[in-house]
Amino acid sequence: MRKLLLAATLSLVAVTAQAEKVLRIAMTAADVPTTTGLPNNGFEGMRFLGYPIFEGLVLWDLSSADKLAGLRPGLAESWEQDKADPKTWIFHLRHGVKFHDGTDFNADAVMFNMERFFNKDSPQFEPAAGGITRARAPLLASYKKIDDFTVAISTTRPASYFPFMMVYPLFTSPASFEAAGKDWAKVALLPAAGTGPFKISKFVPRVSVELEKFDGYWNKSGMAHLDKVVLLPMPEANTRMAALRSGQVDWIEVPPPDGLESLKSAGFKITTGSYPHVWPWFFNIGATNSPVADVRVRQALNYCIDREGLVSLLAGTAEPSVGWLKASDPNFGHPANHYKLDPAKGKALLAEAGFTAAKPLTFKAMISPSGSGQMLPMPMNEFLQQSLKENCNVDVSFEVVEWNTLLGAARYVPDSPNLKGSMVINVSSPSSDVSVMSRYFTSANFSPAGFNFEHWKDDEFESALAKLESATDPTEISAMTQKLHERLVDNPPWLYIVHDLNPRAMSTKVTNFVSPQSWFIDLARVDMK
Repeated sequence: MRKLLLAATLSLVAVTAQAEKVLRIAMTAADVPTTTGLPNNGFEGMRFLGYPIFEGLVLWDLSSADKLAGLRPGLAESWEQDKADPKTWIFHLRHGVKFHDGTDFNADAVMFNMERFFNKDSPQFEPAAGGITRARAPLLASYKKIDDFTVAISTTRPASYFPFMMVYPLFTSPASFEAAGKDWAKVALLPAAGTGPFKISKFVPRVSVELEKFDGYWNKSGMAHLDKVVLLPMPEANTRMAALRSGQVDWIEVPPPDGLESLKSAGFKITTGSYPHVWPWFFNIGATNSPVADVRVRQALNYCIDREGLVSLLAGTAEPSVGWLKASDPNFGHPANHYKLDPAKGKALLAEAGFTAAKPLTFKAMISPSGSGQMLPMPMNEFLQQSLKENCNVDVSFEVVEWNTLLGAARYVPDSPNLKGSMVINVSSPSSDVSVMSRYFTSANFSPAGFNFEHWKDDEFESALAKLESATDPTEISAMTQKLHERLVDNPPWLYIVHDLNPRAMSTKVTNFVSPQSWFIDLARVDMK
């Protein structure tokens, strides 16, 4: 039934596209991300069903491919740290902003959404969206309205990088909740109203979602060029490529590497670009009798994999990862370990930890067949399985689950039966800024409270982060960031595998596309010939 609906949708869209500028995108997601204003499906959900429709107080600057994406004013036109209380930030809201339903964005709308995400006792609390937002902004402690266009947001401790966390709470019109009878499941079908350059005009569960240009957008210089965008979930890479070749879609995320040359020969555009993305395995350090609790095992595994071979498998659409940051990053630091394929060193470290030819290291990895930022997880993980066996006699088996299930697994405690004994999970990660580093690796964010799935704790890391959070001198901030990263390499919580180069394939009809150094894109810039 879903395939029939998808075929009918594609046929209808093809006819519509002849009269309007309609961009059709095939996502890697297995389902349409949720449409209430804080989408699931990881950062692919935020890329397509988040920022184009719903906005934050702070937004990413996605205008350039030449530098790492920074921050720009969003629904707040400015903000500052309270001089009297460094744990409090004052946000000055933009005047004249309307939601897609015509209602006003103001401090009351901010308070409504904060209660939706952070107050379990509020009538508008949305558990799924709240869980995602709390995990992405774990330092947020309290919030209050100062006046109609000023709000104060406080953190659990001073943090110089807190504005980077404020790109994640997105704002939905309170009127959407009221119109749906105060039921978020019904809000999804309205559809929900945001403040972005596109509004949701049609939603067919599990099949597609249609975005339409919002003529009342507050940022006149950021108005959408396209009339419509149609988003279609297609988790299988060859299916996406076939849809592009047949003209059913204009743009596909993550084309199959073995199809890149044929797509180029057929006249399609292939885009790649550096962005802050790590494709790792997360080690389950905290599980009872975990073999990866020993740092020598974690270091060994980082010496046992053939990253260059994997990059070749991916036709050059990735680069080897030897840390959380890229080796070229000025904040990479000078760690003692320089990971590369070195089976002798890997085997020696494993032997020190008690794993030999007679007693090989054996464990299970939980992986997904597709998903946001997951690249091509099945062939990639099978390559790693073979590489570990051939190089260091390590036996890895797989527990294959759907992407959102895998995302949920990242919030389980180490001995959760839901992990089914997995000592590794394969979840791609952003590495955009220190706020992300903080929420992934501080002991305060041990799962299930936060993203530290591994239950990794490093005292030197914690000390350097505390100094960085209160620092204002850029030189000191950089020095502490380097120290933090050195600990992530030398006491690795992850198996560092590759950094994605974000490949996309699209029709030559697509113009004005910028591939920023970010997980996100500015769809409003994109146009069609």
